[in-house]
Amino acid sequence: MLLIINAETAPPANPGMYQLDITLKRGHNLAIRDRGGTSDPYVKFKIAGKEVFRSRTINKNLNPVWDERVSLLVDSLREPLYVKVFDYDFGLQDDFMGSAYLYLESLEHQRTLDVTLDLEDPQYPEHNLGTLELAVTLSPKEGDFREAHSSMRLSDVHKKAQLWRGIVSISLIEAHDLQPMDANGFSDPYVKFRLGHQKYKSKTIPKTLNPQWREQFDFHLYEEQGGFIDITVWDKDAGKKDDFMGRCSIDLSPLSKEHTHKFDLPLEEGEGMLVLLVTLTGAAAVSISDLSVNILDDTHERHQIRQRYSVLRSFHNLKDVGVVQVKVIRSEGLMAADVTGKSDPFCVVELSNDRLQTHTVYKNLNPEWNKVFTFNVKDIHSVLEVTVYDEDRDRSADFLGKVAIPLLNIQNGERKAYALKSKELTGPTKGVIFLEIDVIFNVKAGFMTLIPKEQKYIEDEPRVSKQLLLQNFNRVRRCILFLINAGCYINSCFEWDSTQRSICSFLVLMSLFWWCGTLKLYMIPLVLLLPLAWNYILISSGKDTRQDVVSVPDPERKGFINKLYAIQDVCISVQNALDEVASYGERIKNTFNWTVPFLSWLAIVALCVATVLIYYIPLRYIVLAWGVNKFSKKLRDPYTIDNNELLDFLSRVPSDVQVVGVISSLSLSPLFSCSIVPDSTE
Repeated sequence: MLLIINAETAPPANPGMYQLDITLKRGHNLAIRDRGGTSDPYVKFKIAGKEVFRSRTINKNLNPVWDERVSLLVDSLREPLYVKVFDYDFGLQDDFMGSAYLYLESLEHQRTLDVTLDLEDPQYPEHNLGTLELAVTLSPKEGDFREAHSSMRLSDVHKKAQLWRGIVSISLIEAHDLQPMDANGFSDPYVKFRLGHQKYKSKTIPKTLNPQWREQFDFHLYEEQGGFIDITVWDKDAGKKDDFMGRCSIDLSPLSKEHTHKFDLPLEEGEGMLVLLVTLTGAAAVSISDLSVNILDDTHERHQIRQRYSVLRSFHNLKDVGVVQVKVIRSEGLMAADVTGKSDPFCVVELSNDRLQTHTVYKNLNPEWNKVFTFNVKDIHSVLEVTVYDEDRDRSADFLGKVAIPLLNIQNGERKAYALKSKELTGPTKGVIFLEIDVIFNVKAGFMTLIPKEQKYIEDEPRVSKQLLLQNFNRVRRCILFLINAGCYINSCFEWDSTQRSICSFLVLMSLFWWCGTLKLYMIPLVLLLPLAWNYILISSGKDTRQDVVSVPDPERKGFINKLYAIQDVCISVQNALDEVASYGERIKNTFNWTVPFLSWLAIVALCVATVLIYYIPLRYIVLAWGVNKFSKKLRDPYTIDNNELLDFLSRVPSDVQVVGVISSLSLSPLFSCSIVPDSTE
């Protein structure tokens, strides 16, 4: 049922487009959907089957007040506005609370109308589900209205761009007496947190009903009055859907700031209790301004900021490391994302979990934004990400390009054109973006290097990628090859391939072995300083030994059979590498487990001899004797085969796989054995 107050029906004009301004005011006597006798309502607007707006969720309220405004562009008045109300259930399917239609053809033009909608359930029309109050204005628009109309509908992905007014730090401590969900009488619990669009997920603690996490998560608070943090507990199940174990929530509005609050929260729809610490911190860490309003261009303001991060204030507010200012000037030569050969670009600037956004420049491949973004720096090792998107009216924004700039690589005050790259930053895409960046920080940045990095919001679940698997395997292989090449170089010194190199190595090694006899603890960091100093001297002299970072090439298009062979090669290589590592670990364990008593007795004899030698003979003499023997072996016998006695010994110890195979063979052997019975007759 639809009730319109102060409305006069007028025949609508037939312009090219209409602007529909809606204010979602409040709801009255909405339906109860939760066990506590309340609901967590939110509202969706749909036109022609497409969702055009979703309100925020008001927790535990049957008479919610939204006061949210939305401006929509409507092509035709024949399609009514479909309004649906849902009860939000974190981790579960949201409950339907009623719906209604607003028929646009009945609205008077260019006049604000107060509208009351009676909510109904089509399956149970006799149920009273409450009402919604709206204020609606319908205005006809001539010509192309998109050019001048500022965006009021960006995808949910970019709603993080609004300014945040504080930080909510949650320390997940432990849980008690959780519900057993597995056949073994235990569970594998983990916790999910949600505050608006921000989500976090804790680590999984296996096989326990009293887990201890000791994890911290930071949320950004966007509303002055606080909000609700939804918390759910889940049991991890490999290969199937995780089990729901209970839920609870925290109302942030009554909590005082700059104070840590402890919560012992019983789980609803489950068993047990969660122990949490919650701290609210007020902040004004990010800002947006026009290019004409720039704090660092003001000499007095820059001096004030430099004083704030001076050496004398290094121990004042350790979390305030510095400030970064980003001028987003313009972009050129962007990719055309629309069928008209143009794009509607806007820019998102991210630093850790802080996200700010420019306005949209419509129908332009060379947009000018001229915006200044200011962030507080919490970690000087953070990477500034600037991403350009194309705004789409009816779907999520299209990606146009991205740049990632480490804060430590920034040249202050330098206006520079950065080539836009793909999402993975592995290759170039079309267009450049002009940025000017300033970073001011102090020695507190060094202290913050020693604490854990800030976690980014949990977004997409990782997926298996053949290309990524191959890339990671090649990275590990390069590290192993480096160690192998280093070992081969050292071994060549013993082989006397180069007489000069071997003599120098012998003298250096003997000196080190002799010096090791007087080794003191302070000498260890002193030795580690030597390669750092040596490489610094090489770089300063122009002999840079660092390898250039090679960008990952785009995968070449291959046939299906070639792709299968490539996956097979990677899997075989990974399989063999894992087998090699696991086998040596199991052989060391089996040596001490008396799996082969002969080898264990042999290890005892060798260890006893080594103990006696080290006890009676100083270590330096033993090491010197080993070095002389190693260097002279090739001179004494040029045809000797190099070997490693320890690896040769371990190669004789069976791994667990070999032990199981031997046991299986022994258990089957009676089936194939035969006995020879001597003939009693002569």
